Amino acid sequence: MKIAVLGTGGGGRAHAARLLELGHDVYVGTRDIEATLARTEPDMMGNPPYKQFLADHPGITLLPFADAADAADFVINGIDGASALKALTAIADRLTGKVLIDYAVPYLYNPQVEHPWPTPWGVMPRLDPCDTDSLAEQIQRALPQTKVVKAFVTQEQDTVVNPKAIGGGDHTMFVASDHADAKQTATDLLKAYGWTDILDLGALVAARGMEMYGHMHAAIGMALGMGNHFGVKIVR
Repeated sequence: MKIAVLGTGGGGRAHAARLLELGHDVYVGTRDIEATLARTEPDMMGNPPYKQFLADHPGITLLPFADAADAADFVINGIDGASALKALTAIADRLTGKVLIDYAVPYLYNPQVEHPWPTPWGVMPRLDPCDTDSLAEQIQRALPQTKVVKAFVTQEQDTVVNPKAIGGGDHTMFVASDHADAKQTATDLLKAYGWTDILDLGALVAARGMEMYGHMHAAIGMALGMGNHFGVKIVR
């Protein structure tokens, strides 16, 4: 299949590399190709320059967001949560009729809050929207002709594309959408990645809980020690 991954961060790289390994045609979208390829220093998460990633993964095509989306059968959104809605709205016409799998967390970094939560990387980001709305629902309202599904968001993306790295793969992934075929697309991809326990949470409104879980995931990660990846298992 032809699959677009929007975003060049660590999560997007994990999906692009795994999709290429699975034999798909992979198109990676970025805001500015020249700027992306001109970077010579690691990004804020320590990922090496994207030019190096492309050299290590021949076959991946780097394009502007709109062209990557236009080339694909379906799209994975890895644009950071603070920028995703604006960036996707700008290319709405290229996403018409397509499935968009969104894993962004709507984090606002360096927030000015009354009771900050200190973390090893600074103050815990603030979720916006939160509780009464979700980023996924905002995207769906802005792109009514696109079939949005929330998935992948409750794990590090390295684990999403390789679930067996944790507990032999015996943990749970979640999907939510207002479109049954969108959920099936996400489910089929998760099975190709190696997931065997996929829980359908129902309509896209469930994305609120999935996004808010980001704080709990961070808390568990800090308790276990940063870098010690883990999975969550729903015991029936």
